[in-house]
Amino acid sequence: MRAWRGEQSATMKESSLYIDGRWVDPAEPGRWITVINPATEEEVGRVAAGSAADADAAVQAAYRTFPAFSQSTREERLGLLEAILDGYRRRLPDIAAAMTAEIGIPKTFSEKVQARIGEWHLETAIKVLRDYEFEQDWDTTRIIREPVGVCSLISPWNWPMNQVVVKVAPALAAGCTMVLKPSQYSPLSTLLLVEAIHEAGVPAGVFNLVNGPGSLLGEILATHPLVDMVSITASTSVGAAVAQAAAGSIKRVSQELGGKSAYIVFEDVNLEKVIAAGVRACMRNSGQSCNAPTRMLVARPVYDEAVETAARTASGLLVGDPQDPDTFMGPVAGKKQYETIVGYIESGLAEGARLVAGGPERPEGLERGYFVKPTVFADVNNNMRIAREEIFGPVLTMIPFGDEDEAVAIANDSEYGLSGYVSSSDVDRARRVARRLRTGMVHLNGASTDMKAPFGGYKKSGNGREWGRFGLEDFLEVKAVMGYRK
Repeated sequence: MRAWRGEQSATMKESSLYIDGRWVDPAEPGRWITVINPATEEEVGRVAAGSAADADAAVQAAYRTFPAFSQSTREERLGLLEAILDGYRRRLPDIAAAMTAEIGIPKTFSEKVQARIGEWHLETAIKVLRDYEFEQDWDTTRIIREPVGVCSLISPWNWPMNQVVVKVAPALAAGCTMVLKPSQYSPLSTLLLVEAIHEAGVPAGVFNLVNGPGSLLGEILATHPLVDMVSITASTSVGAAVAQAAAGSIKRVSQELGGKSAYIVFEDVNLEKVIAAGVRACMRNSGQSCNAPTRMLVARPVYDEAVETAARTASGLLVGDPQDPDTFMGPVAGKKQYETIVGYIESGLAEGARLVAGGPERPEGLERGYFVKPTVFADVNNNMRIAREEIFGPVLTMIPFGDEDEAVAIANDSEYGLSGYVSSSDVDRARRVARRLRTGMVHLNGASTDMKAPFGGYKKSGNGREWGRFGLEDFLEVKAVMGYRK
């Protein structure tokens, strides 16, 4: 296998699939996925595209290996994870460069956050595995937690290493075997992770990789009779389709899906600081984060000032070449994503929302690449499409509210329930509002993400929990052995 390396700016590779501990050629040769750099619209790589036969071979390998690996010791699995972590750390610069090339993630953000988050998840998985109690006694009954089985892992492109590692690491820690299908838009960074997994000596068949389009491989991996669990991060529509496909065989399905998170801002805060932080949080990663605070709800007494601050902040964000270390926002992931986002901006204008920053036109001086202006709409009604649907782009909607009850009502008036954000100098009020939000996560007063806390949502945002101990337990079955103790 010729692995992608960051110092290669134009030439990429023709990579094989990874099945049963070996790099193998696809069953149907000549099928390729072309990877396009969204900042330049130029090809930066090709990877082999798997077929139904390749997916089946990968599942069969995982199935054969599961009986042995499920009985591996905690110490053996810790050793594997520690070796993978070592290999991952040595590849950090290349992984960051790969994500910048394949998705257009700004270089600084890729190096400091996007690549590093895979390292942090591996570290967390190791810490959790060291201390986790797989067996407990309840009177005369022993409760045993054991690996769920063969797992299909389907991950998206927007946070490539986060959403691959957050599945692979806990699955390995639990003693599961797996088939990973990363997004066809971000396979290059994943191949570098696979190098580290192979180098770590993970037993053949435990981990398998098949690249290819989700439209083909997703259904196969969801319906395969030898697969026990599907873990998917995707849009809500794709997650629903996978769950329906898996339902016939009664598989466990863990879904981390879409979001339309509300950022509630009360009048007693440092408005300049809070609004600016909220805008940046929405626009970071070109708005392509499921938990981004895309609905900003602001108390009416300070609403006009907040709108001015949001417009000024958005207009001041540097959009451009993701290789420039000063760039805050690069392109969106591709042509289809670009057209979808521009369509939503035009929808907001048509519905009567007040455009205060950005718009559907390309940023000045960026005639090539899939760049979108950081866009802010004010005076939005929560019934508008731009307030209800996940845009997955750099578009913020601003809505005024009168009191705490109205803020909560607007925030909860959504089919999504992934995350929420509350800012108030009255900590008791912030905590009270957090309890009332129908979301899986809430950030109070700018609190950062806790790597040990469960990541997941209510309603159409999904049904599983990832990260930390909760992520490990997603890959465990619970067995009660009664009469175990006398």
